[in-house]
Amino acid sequence: MIRLYRSALHPRHWVACVPGSGWVAFPARENGWLERHPARGLDPLYLREVPVEMAVNTGFLQPEPELVEA
Repeated sequence: MIRLYRSALHPRHWVACVPGSGWVAFPARENGWLERHPARGLDPLYLREVPVEMAVNTGFLQPEPELVEA
């Protein structure tokens, strides 16, 4: 299950734990998910889990386009 977090140390980013990918961070702005990168050195003391719907405008959780073979 994908989980979304806010970090008090990184207020302009979302942090997510994605099964199979690990921890990632991405900008808290429209289409920010496209700029995701591995998140390292996170301190759990500063993380708070939030509903994944809060990051809907970032492209988070939108299905990736599938390749269509002709």
